[in-house]
Amino acid sequence: MSGQHGQDAKFFQRGKIEEFRTELQAAEAKDKKFLKRKIVLKKIVANITMGNDMSPLFTDVVQCLGTPLLEIKKMVYLFLVSYGRSKPDQIHLVIPSFLQDCNDRNPLIRALAIRTMSYIPIPVVTESLSDQLRHCLKDRDPYVRKTAAICVVKVYTAEPRRAEKNGFVELLRDLMLDPNATVVSNAVAALSEIGDRHDGVIFKLNLTIANKLLTALGESSEWGQIYILDCLLRYVPEQHEDAEQMAERVIIQLQHANSAVVLTAIKVLLYLMNYMGDRQTIDYICKKMGPPSVTLLSSGPEVQYVALRNILLIIQRRPAVLKNDVKVFFCKYNDPIYVKLAKLEIMYRLAREENAKEVLAELYEYATEVDIDFVRKAVRSIGRLAIKVEPAADSCIKTLLGLIETKVSYVVPEAIIVIKDIFRRYPGKYEGIIPTLCEHLDALEEPEAKAAMIWIVGQFADKIDNADELLDDLLYTFKEDPVEVQLALLTAAVKLFVYKSQSDATKELVHKVLKWATEEVDNPDLRDRGFMYWRLLAINPAIAGEIVLAEKPAITTDSDRMDRGALDQLLLHTGTLGSIYHKNPETFIRNAAGKALIDSPALNAHSRAVRIPLSRNVTEPTTVTVAGPGPPETHTQKPSPPPIPVDIDTSKPPPPIPTESSPSSESKDLLEMDETTSPDIDDDDAVPSMANDPYSNIDGAFGNYMADEPQPMAAGKGSRRDLDDLLF
Repeated sequence: MSGQHGQDAKFFQRGKIEEFRTELQAAEAKDKKFLKRKIVLKKIVANITMGNDMSPLFTDVVQCLGTPLLEIKKMVYLFLVSYGRSKPDQIHLVIPSFLQDCNDRNPLIRALAIRTMSYIPIPVVTESLSDQLRHCLKDRDPYVRKTAAICVVKVYTAEPRRAEKNGFVELLRDLMLDPNATVVSNAVAALSEIGDRHDGVIFKLNLTIANKLLTALGESSEWGQIYILDCLLRYVPEQHEDAEQMAERVIIQLQHANSAVVLTAIKVLLYLMNYMGDRQTIDYICKKMGPPSVTLLSSGPEVQYVALRNILLIIQRRPAVLKNDVKVFFCKYNDPIYVKLAKLEIMYRLAREENAKEVLAELYEYATEVDIDFVRKAVRSIGRLAIKVEPAADSCIKTLLGLIETKVSYVVPEAIIVIKDIFRRYPGKYEGIIPTLCEHLDALEEPEAKAAMIWIVGQFADKIDNADELLDDLLYTFKEDPVEVQLALLTAAVKLFVYKSQSDATKELVHKVLKWATEEVDNPDLRDRGFMYWRLLAINPAIAGEIVLAEKPAITTDSDRMDRGALDQLLLHTGTLGSIYHKNPETFIRNAAGKALIDSPALNAHSRAVRIPLSRNVTEPTTVTVAGPGPPETHTQKPSPPPIPVDIDTSKPPPPIPTESSPSSESKDLLEMDETTSPDIDDDDAVPSMANDPYSNIDGAFGNYMADEPQPMAAGKGSRRDLDDLLF
């Protein structure tokens, strides 16, 4: 065979149309064994492969179709697939040969003819194909039937209404009961592709058909198994027992050597678990899914990455699957960077009190490597670990301080960024390390790190003796700083004034910042915030202090977890591009069909409460429901559950707020606006009013404005969940 391929390599040379035509005509006269004709056709096919236009030879090549040799027919049909669409005026010359080959005794020729016709979506060909395709779908040979099943998709793509009128969809449904597993898998693949279109055809399975598909699973090829398993997502269990029995039969596929089959089986099991009511069964299935998921990591780096991205979704929904296998995701020295980053994310997700010490030691090793991106991610993960696992916070802080002492230019900024969040998570606990952080203030050049350090200085200005000096140094580059840093400086200056309103240096500093922000900066966000602060301080510094130093909700890592309903929907795309991008395919693939959990009596209450219904935009006249394989589609939608309140930590004592009686008059004298830019203010509690003042009627306009980052988690998502809660 290899020798034959080596001999055929000589045909890949650019040839001339006239030479090929002459050789074909000469071969017709003297070539009794068709050897010369075969050689010329090989040259023509080789030129087509190289991208050379051979369409002028259409008439000459078509004449070879009557040759009884299968190899020649294959090459002629390949030529027709390449140029049949571009020759609609000459395609009628081939129709008689097509029809003759569709009735040939050789099943290979019958399948070849029907497949070639389906690849030429021209009305004259499609019209002639209809009767032949109907016969081939009922052919005695399984190879012809499985080829005809795929041809139905081609016909449906070209002319959907003709395919429906001729009953091809119903014939495909009948093929799902075929005794040959290959025919069944091809029929399932064809019906799935048609069902994913937006033309209105609905493809559902009932329990009987689903069980027959599972029976054919063992005899199918690898890709046939993938199609059948994926098709099982169209079955909606009506009882918990149905889902549990089907899951028992699917679990066997987790032992398959093909990674795609394993991922598809995991997808089906994750889907069926939403329709189960027994916690023990769900826990048993989760334990069964763990080892196959780990086995996927022994493949090449590309397969590893696909597996890791899928595992990242799975453990957010079912942490019990790999809760004891965090060591498996420790990075190897020769892992590509994209694999390392994916493993790092999974390590953080699986971290808990029992394994926090091991994870922290591993992260520290990563933070001392040479790959900058990997080191940054590792340092961030140490901070996130401190926020997630409270008993490990002390060790994480010591590790971060040790990394800061290394004075590595890209490590120090990342450590300060995460320490800021740790301060928010554990108020009043780690303020003793602030002097150490202030020593590295000059080394911060990245905007995010600089803004984080400024937030720390402003938030804890009452505990930093030289806070005014530090902020004054940072203000030298205020006009050139990024907006992120300018906003942080503005807020920090106001906090400093609220803490130390008696200091003349502080008064001068905040006045300077407010003048810059309102008069010399073009950014509207910064300017508006400056006007808001200025007016608050001018009217009543006590209220300004209550707003700027208000108690902030503690940071929580629950915001990192994807919304439960969106996660359930995304897990229906496990093993596809959607699970790699962590986006539903319909958001980045044109005309892709979405998937969603379908409501039924078996759907457990937890999944029903967060279920995202799928809207199918089809018009009534074009809707075709395939009767037989499944129940009618339902569109019931349950109301969403009420939001879960967030537990806010209020253990931190409130900061000192200046009273209205003591410094308010001095503050008012300092922060009195110029007459050219602001109205006169006679009373601290009075709201100024002026006909031409654009800020005279903004009562409460900034009442909900959050000046500090990061944002805490919104209500309804901050409740902590145990692993047991995530079983359902």
